Amino acid sequence: MNPIMNNHISIIGVPLDLGADRRGVDMGPSAIRYAGVRQRLETIGYIIDDKEDILVHRPTHCQFDEDKLKYLAEIERVNIELHKKVSEEISKRSFPLVLGGDHSIAIGTIAGVLQHQKNLGVIWFDAHGDINTPETSPSGNIHGMPVAVSFGNGHDRLTGIGGHEAKLDPKKFVMIGIRDLDPGEKKLLKTLGVAVYTMHEIDTLGMAKVMEEAIKIVSEGTDGVHVSFDMDVMDPLHAPGVGTPVVGGLTYRESHLAMEIISAANIVTSAEFVEVNTVLDHKNQTAKVAVALIGSLLGERLK
Repeated sequence: MNPIMNNHISIIGVPLDLGADRRGVDMGPSAIRYAGVRQRLETIGYIIDDKEDILVHRPTHCQFDEDKLKYLAEIERVNIELHKKVSEEISKRSFPLVLGGDHSIAIGTIAGVLQHQKNLGVIWFDAHGDINTPETSPSGNIHGMPVAVSFGNGHDRLTGIGGHEAKLDPKKFVMIGIRDLDPGEKKLLKTLGVAVYTMHEIDTLGMAKVMEEAIKIVSEGTDGVHVSFDMDVMDPLHAPGVGTPVVGGLTYRESHLAMEIISAANIVTSAEFVEVNTVLDHKNQTAKVAVALIGSLLGERLK
């Protein structure tokens, strides 16, 4: 066991698929629970409080706001509720483990953590940059925007969640596994100076070296570290049940090694695992992988 705060973990499910506008990831929290996440963590030695799922209302038809963002009102409402729930659990000195749902839920998760840890480091595992704004997004899908929002860039109704002053420092944010960026994302990442380790760097340096550098960036001068793990960072061979698969991703062992190295550093104070799409999965394989990775992140060891 690796009790970062203490040995209490609060599981929060967010069955939101509106950010991706594709059905399937709304069943992600249930799939991860069914794959045995609670039992796995209890075996390690944690006391689990499953807060169940935040209620999500799905409109009968696609809704656009004035900036062509899809389902803005409901995504805003869900993330406001999520940020309050995450903050509440941290107030109880419990480790928030958020299960998605699409990656737009990171807006609420991070906003909730920032209520307590003003200088937060983040390690973001993803095939995509998720740093689009309404001006650069080719689709209007908000799951491609949470990084930008957490930096304070984007629609006011999203950047205002948790307060406009509670935002991340781009210099304490690291992306890992990136292999699909839109032109606007490339420009903003360069402007902000975000550390990005693409699959090229992982292939060249090796995962151990990448994690060594990443941990140094996010842990120096911060109050804690949040891990946000999008299952599409992995190669579809290992995680087929994701909404936006991109070939050439992390292997099963590379992913576990990353979690193990982060765990050993004893820096993580919150985490989320997102984008498990059961409709596209094979015998719940991706959810089972997510559970195994959660175990590694939170201290599971062979010896």
